[in-house]
Amino acid sequence: MDQESIVYGCIKDVPPELADAHRLQINRDAILQLAPAEDWPFLCQEMFSLPRQKNESSLRYLTEVIHFGASYKAVEYEWDQWIAQFEKLLSQMYWVSATVHLETELSGKHTFVWETHDACHVPGSGNVKVKCEWSHEGFLHS
Repeated sequence: MDQESIVYGCIKDVPPELADAHRLQINRDAILQLAPAEDWPFLCQEMFSLPRQKNESSLRYLTEVIHFGASYKAVEYEWDQWIAQFEKLLSQMYWVSATVHLETELSGKHTFVWETHDACHVPGSGNVKVKCEWSHEGFLHS
């Protein structure tokens, strides 16, 4: 059997009272610019939930959440490329934090967290200033 890797997580943005329709549309457009799944890129449109097109705060509590997930064949061997594409996507979006979980058959579970140093990341504001944390949960073999 091939080595399966599961990647999932979420990108969080500001509460609805701070988000406007333009901001939501920018995030939506960034996701829609990703390649479709049949091209089999590391990131594709279909793996992401799309932000609303309008500010419908009655459908959210406090935070705009864009969730994502996909199954890969041993993506950990190309993880640097996956991260580069994810950070490119983040650079085009409004967000306050992002979390990625990587579950692998051989090396266990890993969690990566990006947090802005400012109130939120603004698209086109230059380098993505992030705090990236890594944690690992796995098995010890004797």
